[in-house]
Amino acid sequence: MKRRYVTLLLLFCLTFPVLLQAQTNKSFDRGSYIDKKDTLPYRILFPREFDPMKKYPLIIVLHGAGERGNDNEAQLKYGTELFLKDTIRQRYAAIVIYPQCPASSYWSNVKFEKDSATQKTKFVFQYDMPPTKAMQLLLGFIDDFLDKPFVNKHKVYVGGLSMGGMGTLEIIGRKPGLFAAAFAICGGDNTLNAKKYAKKVPLWIFHGQKDSVVPYEHSESIVRAIKDAGGEPRYTLYPNDDHNSWNDAFAEPDLMHWLFKNSK
Repeated sequence: MKRRYVTLLLLFCLTFPVLLQAQTNKSFDRGSYIDKKDTLPYRILFPREFDPMKKYPLIIVLHGAGERGNDNEAQLKYGTELFLKDTIRQRYAAIVIYPQCPASSYWSNVKFEKDSATQKTKFVFQYDMPPTKAMQLLLGFIDDFLDKPFVNKHKVYVGGLSMGGMGTLEIIGRKPGLFAAAFAICGGDNTLNAKKYAKKVPLWIFHGQKDSVVPYEHSESIVRAIKDAGGEPRYTLYPNDDHNSWNDAFAEPDLMHWLFKNSK
């Protein structure tokens, strides 16, 4: 009997993530934004008892490089548990959108170089450069979606992790008058861009001090640049986190309250 119990428990542990992902995929509806020959897949979560006559806050979440593609599923890998919580959906009724970056593109305009000493990838963030194809599609999609009568244009938020954290910092620089607040997890930006959003977009930046993929110094330099430009960013450094600092960031009990207290 004990052996059977252990077997059943093991089976549950193996299947639970699959069941959880299936529930996530079911909750987020599928959509696609098409601009000429280019397509931006996205998944969207509407509030419970959605009323098209009401206006709802909009949250856009940008995924990391590993979730790029066109399956319209991979981008849901991280952070969705927060937005699916019953307490969160009841207290913060909002439209949540997860767009998916094409595999051949990147949310932010950044170049990659190899560090000759460490052989690790160096991120060289560009200053005041044209958007990537993915960013162009994202900007077009947002402009299109904002025409919906049920979107509260005073409460539009954006956040992301890794590549999505970089994309978050870039898009608020391109649209500082649009976003009421933003959060960037283990991302980075050219410090010269900080002045574009420093005093216009409230920002919460997260990073893991042991990040072996995107060094935490990228976030720290942006925090300093924002402060130098007159902004007051909120910054959380997790001393024991590697590149998975999004787990702790999405678990921050004050994250949603902080977002929603900001309005344009």
